[in-house]
Amino acid sequence: MPADVSTRLPGRVLGRTGREVSLFGLGGEGVLRTFGRTAEAVRVIHRALDCGVTYCDTAPAYADSINYYGAALGERRHDVFLASKTHDRTRDGSLRLLDDSLRRLKTDHLDLWQLHDLRTVEQLDQIFGPGGALEALLQAKAEGRVKHLGITGHHDPNILLEAMRRFDFDTVLVALNAADVHRQSFIQAVLPEARRRGMGVIAMKVCAAGRLLSAMPMVEALGYVLSLDGVTNAIVGCATPDEVEENARIVRAFRSFDAAALRGLEQRTRTQAGAFTYYKAG
Repeated sequence: MPADVSTRLPGRVLGRTGREVSLFGLGGEGVLRTFGRTAEAVRVIHRALDCGVTYCDTAPAYADSINYYGAALGERRHDVFLASKTHDRTRDGSLRLLDDSLRRLKTDHLDLWQLHDLRTVEQLDQIFGPGGALEALLQAKAEGRVKHLGITGHHDPNILLEAMRRFDFDTVLVALNAADVHRQSFIQAVLPEARRRGMGVIAMKVCAAGRLLSAMPMVEALGYVLSLDGVTNAIVGCATPDEVEENARIVRAFRSFDAAALRGLEQRTRTQAGAFTYYKAG
């Protein structure tokens, strides 16, 4: 059943999509990025929906994740903003991925379709060139099979900025955490441009696959990111229903951190910034 008023999570509007989404979204890691664990994954998905999560993230590259959602959502599909991706850089390959994804998800549309893990100028040249993946995104949107278009990246902020320059996307899914400011900062480069363009900003890597939790608890790691100007929400991969409930409790109690608190958390990550931003180039 849909979350009632007592369990509904606080939300924000996802940029120009006009859709409000929960501050905590269910990410594609944790049990969702596995094979053959359908029963466990379905329990996590159902617990997220019961807790009031309305943003769900998946991708063809995430093991059995798409199959798990297909098994779990059913009549609850209309309760969620469902986001997926294409890692193929061509029009035809991306459309094949979309056909397969919709079939496995057991839905007729995605709320958000994103270009997955942008890393190089060469990739951008292929995506935006003749026969590139952007043609697939535009065709699928015109056909009503996807509602909104986005990009994702955690490698190089300059690549995301160049993608934004080449096309006016609705959203960006980007790596953000308390160690980001120490090198190749997405916070300093991508967030201001996304705000300027009115894009929805979905944060990932908020606890650096758990590594950041050696420096701060999840309540601070997640609170830091949700306190950044321009961030809409954050996706977190969960291994168990208990982890879902912990993140839901955090966002229900969330109050934005002031500037001094943000600087203090950044300082706490300085000596291990490389480990906490392991996903970046260089």
